[in-house]
Amino acid sequence: MAFKFSISKRLGMVSMSAAVALAGCASTPEPVIGAAATQPRMDLGQANYSHVPATTYALRPSDKVTVNVFREPELSVENVRLGVDGAVSLPMLGSIPAAGMTTMQFEQDVARRLLAAGLRTPMVSVNISEYASHLVTVEGAVEDPGVYAFQPGSRLSAAIAMADGPTNVANQEQIAVFRESPQGVLIAKFDYGQISQGTMLDPVLQPGDRLVMGTDGLSVFYQNLLQALPAFGVFGVAAINSN
Repeated sequence: MAFKFSISKRLGMVSMSAAVALAGCASTPEPVIGAAATQPRMDLGQANYSHVPATTYALRPSDKVTVNVFREPELSVENVRLGVDGAVSLPMLGSIPAAGMTTMQFEQDVARRLLAAGLRTPMVSVNISEYASHLVTVEGAVEDPGVYAFQPGSRLSAAIAMADGPTNVANQEQIAVFRESPQGVLIAKFDYGQISQGTMLDPVLQPGDRLVMGTDGLSVFYQNLLQALPAFGVFGVAAINSN
């Protein structure tokens, strides 16, 4: 009986130690009061990342737009999607390019084309109804990995929040961001703890970004140990009782 108590006591102590260690891994760093960091870390590959949202937005393939022609309902369309080629199909004009233009530029282009087609003094307004091209992939040690739509100007921290945050086995010092560029896919590293403190740039997301939250090997060990302890305790006591 004394040996049985000793085994149970040791198991309890190991369980408590593992739980404390995991709780320590999940602690939130203390924020640094003052202005947040805005400069990229060149040594971490952050040269092409910025904290400043774009002041204008150029239409992209898969975005949806609503085009209204004043007093011409038969020439107006709602929620029409730009194709993979960046073109959109409009009444009387057919398929015309739209990607790469701002809404104002596209309004002017549509008005010019309608005027050339014979419509007198066309008045055109264009609104973006869905930023469908704005998708970010969040993988790794997050609670709900997946592909998420985001609004222009959203930041890396928003993508992690959309995935319900890091798991308790996440290595928050290691977020790899994969971003397409004219030179190919470039990889940068960010520290989620430092971003939370305000001591590292929290970059604005770009369509197609892929984020991978790293895994902490020691936290995984403790997690597996905690899961195994109940079964170990049962079999250990059963073996003692059988003797």
